Formats: sequence, C-alpha cells, structure tokens
Amino acid sequence: MSEHQAALASIPNEHVRRWVEECIKMCQPDKVYVCDGTKEERARFFKEGCETGVFIELNQKKLPGCYYHRSNPNDVARVEHLTFICGPTEDLAGPTNNYWNDKEAYAKLKTLFTGCMKGRTMYVVPFVMGPIGSPLAKVGVEITDSLYVAVSMGIMTRMGKVAWQQLGDSDEFTECLHSVGDCNPERRYICHFPLDNRIWSFGSGYGGNALLGKKCLSLRIASFLGQQQGWMAEHMLLMGVEDGKGDKNYVAAAFPSACGKTNFAMLIPPQKYANEGWKVTTLGDDIVWMWADENGRLRAINPEYGYFGVVPGTNSRSNPNAVKTIQKDTIYTNVALVPLEDGTYDVWWEDSDMPEPKKAIAWDGSEWTPGCGKKAAHPNSRFTAPMHNNPALDPAAEDPAGVPVSAIIFGGRRSKTIPLVYQAFNWIHGVYVGATIGSETTAAATGQVGVVRRDPMAMLPFIGYNVRDYLTHWFKMRKKISDPPRIFCVNWFRKNDQGKFMWPGFGENMRVLEWILNRCKGRAYAQETPLGWMPRPEDINMDGLDLDPKTMQELQSINADDVKSELLSQQELFLKLGGDMPKEMIFQRELLISRL
Repeated sequence: MSEHQAALASIPNEHVRRWVEECIKMCQPDKVYVCDGTKEERARFFKEGCETGVFIELNQKKLPGCYYHRSNPNDVARVEHLTFICGPTEDLAGPTNNYWNDKEAYAKLKTLFTGCMKGRTMYVVPFVMGPIGSPLAKVGVEITDSLYVAVSMGIMTRMGKVAWQQLGDSDEFTECLHSVGDCNPERRYICHFPLDNRIWSFGSGYGGNALLGKKCLSLRIASFLGQQQGWMAEHMLLMGVEDGKGDKNYVAAAFPSACGKTNFAMLIPPQKYANEGWKVTTLGDDIVWMWADENGRLRAINPEYGYFGVVPGTNSRSNPNAVKTIQKDTIYTNVALVPLEDGTYDVWWEDSDMPEPKKAIAWDGSEWTPGCGKKAAHPNSRFTAPMHNNPALDPAAEDPAGVPVSAIIFGGRRSKTIPLVYQAFNWIHGVYVGATIGSETTAAATGQVGVVRRDPMAMLPFIGYNVRDYLTHWFKMRKKISDPPRIFCVNWFRKNDQGKFMWPGFGENMRVLEWILNRCKGRAYAQETPLGWMPRPEDINMDGLDLDPKTMQELQSINADDVKSELLSQQELFLKLGGDMPKEMIFQRELLISRL
C-alpha cells in the first residue's frame, strides 16, 4: 500500500475519502497527512514548523506553548476584491458581492491547483464548527498545504477525530480546498460555491483567507445554509451578563472589524459593578449562529473554538481578559519580535503593556528601533488562542443547546451624528437600524482607512448570497420568534469639536449595557426620539464616573440636519440594491423621514 493510499484508508467516511482522492490527483502532493487533533500532533507540527521557518519558538518560560508566525508582506489582511461568490447566475451573489460564474471559476482554479502541492505535504484537516451534538453543528474538511493553517485550525475549531464522529456516514460536509500557491496577489482567489457547499482558496496564507472554517464557512457558506434551513449565521460576539442578584442574560452584538468587538465580548465591569456582584462572561468574540427553539425563543451558539483577534490596542486597560488569554498556547502573527539575551524571543506591539524595546525585528522582518518612522507590529497583526484560555469563558460555551438571546446590539465607529445608545422601536425597525449601520473603515480589510461605509449587520463582506434575500431572511425570522430580543444601536466612538472621544469606553461600556438589559426587562426609562427609544442622561448610571452632564447630553444629542445627511448617505445602500430593496426597508426609511 502506498503512503497516499494509507492516508486515504485512515479516513472513515467514504464521501470524504473519494473527494480527498480527487484533490490528491489534482494537487499532486509529495505526502498526505490526515490530522487527528491530538496534543502530540500539535507539538510535532510546531517542532517541524520551527525547523522549516514557518514558526519561531518564543520564550517558553514567559509565553509557554506560544509561537510566532510571519506572513508574506503582501498577504496581511482579507482581500475583499478577490473574494467571490460563485454560482450559475449573478443574482445568487447580488450587488454587494463579487460574482464569478461557477463553471469559469472552476476552470480557472483547476489550472492553479493542478500540481500546486508538488514537493509539499497535503494536510487533511477534519473539523466541526459548533459544540458537538448541537442542532446547528456543521462538519468541514479542509485540505491545505500550509502547516500554519493546519495548526491554527486545531486552535480555532474542534478538529480531528471528533469531526469523523460528528459526520458519521453522512455526505453533508463542507469541502474546503486551500493552497498558499506562490502567494502571488495576481493569482489570489477566495471562492465560495454556496450551491455546492464548497470553498476553494488559492494564493493566500493569511488567516481570514486561509482558515476556511472561519469567515468562509462560518459566515459566507453558513449564512446561505441558514437562509435555506431557517436559522442565522451572523458576525457577532456573544456574552453573558449577570447582575448582583443572580439574574443572567445573554447578549449578541455586531460591530465591524476593529470596532472593539473582542474588547466588548471580554468586558470587565468597573469596580463599582464588580463590588455589586456583576459579572460578564464570554461565549464568542466574532461569530454567532442563532435559531428559534420549539418555544419560539431565539437561541445562539458560538461555532468557533478559539479567538483570532487583532493584537494592536490589546493591553490591560483595554482588555485584561484577552491579555490573560494570549499568555499561553497562542500563535502571534505579524507583531514585532524582540530578541532576548538568552537567545530566545519575546513579542511586542504598539500600545502593549510591555516597555518599548530598544530594538526589535518588525513584522516585515526588517530591523526596528524607536523613532525609526515605521510600525513595529502590523496594524492587522493577530493572535490565535484557544477559547478555554479565557478566564471569563461562559460555562455554557460548550452547551449544544445554546443560550437564549435577550438583546441584539449593533454598533459602528462613528465620530459624529450617531448617539451613544438608542433602542429600536421593534424587530422590523431594528433590522432597518442594523441594515443601515455605518462605520469608518479600518486596517482589517485592505483599502482606504477612515471612510464611512455602509455595513449591514457588520456582515457586508461575509454575506454569502444576495443581500436582498439576506435582509428578507432577517424580516422572516420574526415569524419564527415568539418574544424577539430587543434591538439596540451603540456608538462608543463619538468625538467632540476638539477631536477627542467623549465616552471613556472599555469597561465603562458596562453602564450602557446595564440600561440595555433593564430595558429588556422593562425596568428602565426611555424617551421617544426620531431614531428610537433613548435614555436621558440621568437614566445611565454615572456613579463613580468622571463625566460631566453636559458631555453626556452631547453624547446623546440628535441634530436633525446631521440625521438628514445620514439618510442621504444611506442612499448609497438603497441605490446599490435598486428595485431589490425589501419593502420593509423602504417603509422604515419613510417612517424615519416622517419622524424628522
């Protein structure tokens, strides 16, 4: 029996076996290895990676189990302009996605994948998204020639033998084929085939383009499956909030990348709240799958098993729990590498807790010294860490039944116009609020920084099918839910005339969260405004916070002219959808205009 045949024989599912065999014939790897997800395997992978330069071992006393990975300097973020939804008709992709005819896409990609793994090892990575046994748990199998991807999938998903057990004899799994290729941006394609339950990614080793269980499966493919099967896949965090009286509620929240989503998911209540017994626990920081249970209650799970977070700005002030999470068994990507006297390495990034080093190796491999005029860590540098490292992990994180959702929060990075917090009048109005959310762009996606772009539900880059049908699906979900979660909009990033942030943010966001949860319980006052139900300054608990009432008044102010300008800029989304805009969206827009 040849080595390839032995590897194939170790795959218990015949449908997977047949598909892997096809990929072997096309990609022509030297070796084939089927991952089992054990600790011994992970240790072996890291050892091999350190020998081949894929990983650099960090100081194991300071950062046990931690390693460094540097991606190609031309490959440091998601490439939305090279991400495609492929199918027989353009209507499947809609106006917000890049469309590619599926026959043409397969023809082009097959020429790239043919022979691409000569001289390389093909890793077969079976994985599960979602707690084992959950009604929404989905199995995927990723084929990759990247050791970094194989190791990272072991952190980000439930990987290995559990996937074969979850799959059984079924043929319902997502086929994920990936190759770094030669990492040439001219030959880089991230292609999704929703009708075939298939993802092909070529030419990138960056996590968002290469860890195919993450954005590709858990959002783009899953959002399409959810629409077909009557559930939702959303770009949201999921957190538990317990007050001092033992009452616990769960909140899902959607923010575009680099808007403080991970910080909010791992929020630590201020001292005043901690003294009263308030606790915040994390279920997930990025992706949520939701469905209506038999009682019509919206329930949610986090399909992921780890965190793929942005490093810059992560420190003990912004996110103490994230700092603790990344102290062990973590892969750091594209931060600065600091040589230590004993020959080992530490990591560093701007705005970290560690003192600035006298010299370091920058994210791109060049020498770095303070004041040299360039960043030591890439603005989109990342950590990949197991969720069980999080000291505030919610006990229900592995519960297949999920958790009931009391509130859904939408937010973006806006320096003016949008107030600190308001509540939508109802589910339909809430969908409109989420659909028209705007945010000033960041480094997490390639392109211009600081431009306001419309980002429906913070899902614009991740909706795996026509945005018209996606919004319609949100409206239709209302019929399945007997007591829908209340929907809110927040903006932590409003600035004054001097360009300074008015709200302190971070842990102090607990004060807004308290009002939100009290509104869900019918225990908090709000006044009606053109935008929605809004707290008066005195309705937000300001005890122990050094913020004058005038600033609070300004944070919650609505300027009719600014809102009219906002409505005009929302026109961009409406024009993009043209005659396809769901009628509920048009009605809600007319209602807002009439309220103004």
